[in-house]
Amino acid sequence: MGKFLLLAFMGVFLVVSVWWATWVWGSMNAELSTDGNIALTLGIVVSLVVGVGLMVLLFQSDRRGYDATVEFEHPDSTKS
Repeated sequence: MGKFLLLAFMGVFLVVSVWWATWVWGSMNAELSTDGNIALTLGIVVSLVVGVGLMVLLFQSDRRGYDATVEFEHPDSTKS
């Protein structure tokens, strides 16, 4: 039940956010040039690629054990 409520809340939040962004964009009465559309699209795509790439590196690093703590043992401590 809790999972369903969370998903429902997130879905409502997404719908309201998209509606509000569309309403604000439409009320500005401004035109975006072709170069502006290209720059906006490239900015979104590059941001998503960088974000996804960093998350992939984070998960791979964790799975391969690169983030594990390392315990060093001094060579003289083994002598008795």
